[in-house]
Amino acid sequence: MVFPIEAEPRAKRRALNLCQDHLRKIIEIVRKTSQLVDGFVANDSNSVARLYADVQKLSDEIAESKRTVTQEIVEVGAILLNREDFLRFVYVTSEIADLCKGVSFRILALMERSWEVPQNIKNSLAELSTAVFNAMMRLRDTVFALNYGSPQLFEKAREVEVAEREVDNTYRKTELLILEQNIEISKLLLIRDIASLLEDIADKIEDASDATRILSLIL
Repeated sequence: MVFPIEAEPRAKRRALNLCQDHLRKIIEIVRKTSQLVDGFVANDSNSVARLYADVQKLSDEIAESKRTVTQEIVEVGAILLNREDFLRFVYVTSEIADLCKGVSFRILALMERSWEVPQNIKNSLAELSTAVFNAMMRLRDTVFALNYGSPQLFEKAREVEVAEREVDNTYRKTELLILEQNIEISKLLLIRDIASLLEDIADKIEDASDATRILSLIL
């Protein structure tokens, strides 16, 4: 017979594994989105179309993963006293996928309409997406440090904050660059949305890092 006091550590380990598997999918959709931005910068419409399809497929997989992980964590029931903390991590990271879909849709819309975008703005968007992906990698390091109870976890979480600030700085520069250009309003709105959504991804990454710190206190 397994008593609750014995079962809870197992339940926590299972929940952590589920969260980490879910995060791997989030990392991949951010990677694909960053590659899509690079394809946009290179004016490679075939690459953008292919990566857009990849992002849509991954988004569906993430939505299914979210449902599966949520169900498994909830089914653990009273054994897992802190299940809300695990669910918070899953929900926050899942929002990143929705933002990636928004970025990819808008870039594809620009490409399909053959709307010209100044190269300096394209380059700045690429710099922004690279900074976002760097923040994602810092989050990955933080989350997987949970496996070892690493005393460096909080230091890794601070690296996420530094990476997020770098995104903020790049976003402000990009936004001003966009506004300084003489661009028709429909195109301007799409480009600004792309930059804003990329910055929003970084905000969610920082939120996920905060959720990871909470998890470190209960594992």
